Amino acid sequence: MKIAAAAYPLDWFDSFAEVEAKLTDWVSRAAGQGADLLVFPEYGAMELASLGGRAVAADLEAALHEVARHGPAVGALLTRLAAAHGVHILGPSAPVFEGPRPVNRAVLYGPAGVIGHQDKLIMTRFEREIWDVVPGSEARVFETALGRIGIVICYDSEFPLLARAMVEQGAEILLAPSCTDSLAGFTRVRVGAMARALENQCVVVHAPTVGLCDFCPAVDENVGRAAIYGPPDHGWPATGILVETDLDVPGWAIAEVDMAAVALVRREGGVLNHAHWPEQAERLAGGVSLG
Repeated sequence: MKIAAAAYPLDWFDSFAEVEAKLTDWVSRAAGQGADLLVFPEYGAMELASLGGRAVAADLEAALHEVARHGPAVGALLTRLAAAHGVHILGPSAPVFEGPRPVNRAVLYGPAGVIGHQDKLIMTRFEREIWDVVPGSEARVFETALGRIGIVICYDSEFPLLARAMVEQGAEILLAPSCTDSLAGFTRVRVGAMARALENQCVVVHAPTVGLCDFCPAVDENVGRAAIYGPPDHGWPATGILVETDLDVPGWAIAEVDMAAVALVRREGGVLNHAHWPEQAERLAGGVSLG
């Protein structure tokens, strides 16, 4: 199958028709290149704050509510696009209010409709201390026609036990949508994503926001490159990078992936990180001593 990761810029919209036109174009271009799975970034939906006008978009709290207000319409649009093109889509994550404070939710769509959603589990300092976006409560694995998929949203990708729990439930593909405002922030997610591909001998798909957004201070600067990673081992690129875009350049990174290669490298790789993972706990069972 082919996987497409978006390096996605945030644009100003004067109407929802413009939102529809943009997402339709992005999905059509990836599907037109044969992509079966399309991954949009974390907080890619924050561009919808522009529909409330400059004052709303510039206000951290008002922007959350404005974007959440358009969630059902975006969901309906992505449901139609997934069905029309026969593809799977991880939509841009967005704030969702199911209580007094929002979670950061990414929804997975398939050709037959919504497959499920993953809420971000570990919040950054900005989300905790300033924005008051709260964590979800459950790590999920989604059974799809393409394989079992887990979602590690941005900061989540930097915590190996989250990804490992998904892999132990059968995940072969991890989707890592991100939104980072510096090269250092992007690098942390990139290194985390590559490490998760290494230690779990799986595919990790990194889709970031890119470029400046002068109307919404929560996402005003965005640094990244879209990429698809695998384990740097038997049958995979020596760098672990299947494909990547140029830094901060919008567009799709698209690569063909044979899921049989995941099973093969886990079975016959030069190293067997996936199989040897439990040995860590065994070796540490007696504790750590100071030498």
